[in-house]
Amino acid sequence: MNYQLTLGLALTAATVTTNTLAQTTSATDTAQVVTPQVAPAETTPNPLTFYGFVDGYYGYDFKHAATQDRPGFLYSHDRQNEFTVNNAILGMRYDNGQVRGALGLHAGSYVTANYAAEDQVFKHLYEAYAGFRPFEKAWLDAGIFTSHIGFESAISKDNWTLTRSLMAENSPYYEAGVRFTYEVDPKLTLTGLVLNGWQNIRENNQKKAIGTQIQWKPTDKLLVNSSTFYGNEQPQDLARRRRYFHDFYATYAATDRLSLAVVFDVGKQERAERGGKDDTWHTGAAFVRYKLTDKWSTTLRGEYYNADRGVLISSISPAANDADFKVHAASLNLDYAPASNVVVRIEGRGFRSPQPFLTDRNNQTTDNYGNITSSIAISF
Repeated sequence: MNYQLTLGLALTAATVTTNTLAQTTSATDTAQVVTPQVAPAETTPNPLTFYGFVDGYYGYDFKHAATQDRPGFLYSHDRQNEFTVNNAILGMRYDNGQVRGALGLHAGSYVTANYAAEDQVFKHLYEAYAGFRPFEKAWLDAGIFTSHIGFESAISKDNWTLTRSLMAENSPYYEAGVRFTYEVDPKLTLTGLVLNGWQNIRENNQKKAIGTQIQWKPTDKLLVNSSTFYGNEQPQDLARRRRYFHDFYATYAATDRLSLAVVFDVGKQERAERGGKDDTWHTGAAFVRYKLTDKWSTTLRGEYYNADRGVLISSISPAANDADFKVHAASLNLDYAPASNVVVRIEGRGFRSPQPFLTDRNNQTTDNYGNITSSIAISF
């Protein structure tokens, strides 16, 4: 009896031990099964990208003639008392590191004013060029591209002020030709160009123009630019008048909130009369931009423009008795950026001259003029 009890207890204990070991082994085996993780495949950036920009605006003029057109020396945001679009751009760019190109189309009041002399086939081309690297750190592009001249561009959202300075309005926004760019080092870039001319896609004579650009960025806070232009910009049936031009600007980020910029342009064009003094013009501007908060900023601008006989700003071929053009201007900008790709802006601007230079609503000449411009712009 005792033997049977002892044997039963032993068998029971052995069974329990065996089941326990079986469960322990099973759990251990399951824990050791590791599902291999597949490393994410490396993705190459798409060389083809798309972009767009829309700038809708409304402006109102004081003491200007009762028309929707602003003065003839203003080309961007050049309509008043009218809701309209300054520039709407849609385009694509391709860059695989060795080959690049771009095609962009645009329309708006900016296009109507700036491309009035261009053929209908070309006036809606914002950019259209193809290029490649002839060797490392260099690009060679041919076609239509943005100008190598100036601190301000056709895309208002990227500029410190809503409207363009007088110097920007009366120097090229775009060019057509061949462009060679060489990056000497990350701080210095050199560019040389052969162009059809001074902001013209189609050639207007049998001559070509040349241009240069030097961009130097010695620190993250300072950028210095020097651009030049040389060429005869008279139509084929007019006497040659060679034009020489230099654009200089520098930007400086004084603090995280305060940024400064100075711009100075000077140009000279030959007179048709033999022995006559060349027509010269010079213009300057200073900008102070301050970031009020993460979404609010303001910019103050002061500028002047002096042109003998109104050369270039009034006429590319001034007559001997044409009046000089001398104007000072100032503007104040307030910007609100609810998102990184949207900006809402309002700007007040005033002009004054030592002599009458415009006709007001009462058909009287006046030596001063002012306007207000507002805009909502988005880019993608």
